[in-house]
Amino acid sequence: MSLKLVYSFLICAFCWNLGSGQEVIDDVKIIGNSEEPSQEIDPLSPARAAFYSAVLPGLGQAYNKKYWKIPLVYAAIGTGMYFYIDNNNEYKRYQTAYKYRITGRPDEFDGEDGPFISTQGLIRAQQVLKKNRDLAMFITIGLYALNIIEANVDAHLDDKAFIPNLSFRPSFQLNPWDNSVVTGVNLKFDF
Repeated sequence: MSLKLVYSFLICAFCWNLGSGQEVIDDVKIIGNSEEPSQEIDPLSPARAAFYSAVLPGLGQAYNKKYWKIPLVYAAIGTGMYFYIDNNNEYKRYQTAYKYRITGRPDEFDGEDGPFISTQGLIRAQQVLKKNRDLAMFITIGLYALNIIEANVDAHLDDKAFIPNLSFRPSFQLNPWDNSVVTGVNLKFDF
């Protein structure tokens, strides 16, 4: 029970942290070279994308105009929900059979020669199905949070948000001491 409380607290703290600490700025203009037109950047677009994905999964991806990600979001969350519902239904089925068994009534696992599944088997099946159901719910919540995080990060990494004076490229150099190739990254910022 305490593990569920800890997970619930972590999820609430994460969601609260997403919305807090955001400073409201009306407009930001990035002024580049005189040849290039200035671009307007909305600093709240990552927060909006995360909020939209929190309200309706996939909406943040639509806000970012990454429509091909929406089916992936629904497939991931839908698969998790399918396994949760399936394990919950099976858990209830075995629980009902166990309740019938301990009250002396016939259940669906009784046969002509005796029960197909023993009473201990019904107890073990309930334990396994409950564990699988809880795991499926935890994974589904994780995928839901991943949907929100992905929309936020994708909005941060929007092509319009990059400064044109900033360049990033890989570099390859020959080491004169042992004739080996040294790889690296060049990060250049023009003032």
